Amino acid sequence: MVVRSLICVALVAGSVAAGSVPAQAASRVSVGGAGGDAAIAAEGSTTLTLRGSGFQSVKGGHGGIYVMFGTVDGAWQPSRGTGGYAYVADSESRSNAGYQRFVAFPGSDTAAEANGGTISAKGSWSTELTVPGVTFTAVNRKGESVQVDCRTDRCGVITVGAHGVVNANNETFTPVSVAAGSAGTAAPSGGSATPTPAATPTTTVPAAGTRRPKAAIDPATAVEGHVLTFTATGFRPQEQVVVSLDGGVAAVGPLTTGTSGELAGVIQLPSSVGAGTHVLSLTGALSGAAPALNFPVTRASSDVAPVAEEEDGRAWLPVAFAVVGAVALLGAVGFRAVRFLRRPVEEGSHA
Repeated sequence: MVVRSLICVALVAGSVAAGSVPAQAASRVSVGGAGGDAAIAAEGSTTLTLRGSGFQSVKGGHGGIYVMFGTVDGAWQPSRGTGGYAYVADSESRSNAGYQRFVAFPGSDTAAEANGGTISAKGSWSTELTVPGVTFTAVNRKGESVQVDCRTDRCGVITVGAHGVVNANNETFTPVSVAAGSAGTAAPSGGSATPTPAATPTTTVPAAGTRRPKAAIDPATAVEGHVLTFTATGFRPQEQVVVSLDGGVAAVGPLTTGTSGELAGVIQLPSSVGAGTHVLSLTGALSGAAPALNFPVTRASSDVAPVAEEEDGRAWLPVAFAVVGAVALLGAVGFRAVRFLRRPVEEGSHA
């Protein structure tokens, strides 16, 4: 996959140099959301209507663009390896939850996977994107879970090159505000939201002593067929917690938290789970708390050795066959040698 992506990057660069891709105006995204503005609702989810223009369109090129919602660092520019970003994670399937869209290049070998349409020859596209709420759990590029509150964080629509093809021309961040409402105050597009003083105690600051369970995983163990390690904090002491993957694909528990409400455990990721974004859900029996963590799973390397159980059960077979063969050969040679040595004696006795 890495080699394929590098080849595609080279092809894209070569086509640009050869002049096969027409020069385009700066890429930009217009957003229609709550109240028809570039805003999300203060309560509940929001469906944004997006229209892109000026994007680089590569006919027959591998990939296209990913469209996501989240936050970026000030120096964010993935093509140069600067800054970072966190986004609402979703599966890479066509029928995902709508938190992430894939817009393909025209005639791309990946066009069948697109759930956000196709970039036109002139660099325009349109799609819809769902934002789960004014606050949400996002995943950064390290696979870590981070909490985002668009009333205080700078949120917006993110576009980046898809399927491992880096393309600086198609990297954009379009700020989106929060519509005025009882749960918060709208922030200016491109700025940070500032809650009203009256709303601060109830909407942005948890009450004293309030527990807010959260979970984290070890990204290095998030591999198909491997055992995923996870931790959690914020549950009640000695509380029983059940952990499940993707709503029941795999599960473990009940596990009992420590004296400070902490928890550590492992869960087996099926080899068929598939690379992409998955959900780890934890449910506390006593508190009823149910934090969920979106995290990326990577594809297992093809050169990984078989699992230990198979090695223990089969590794001795080649040695055993070799030993048996050697014994049989020695036996045959010994038998012929004995016959050869006895032949003169037997012939002499009949003289």
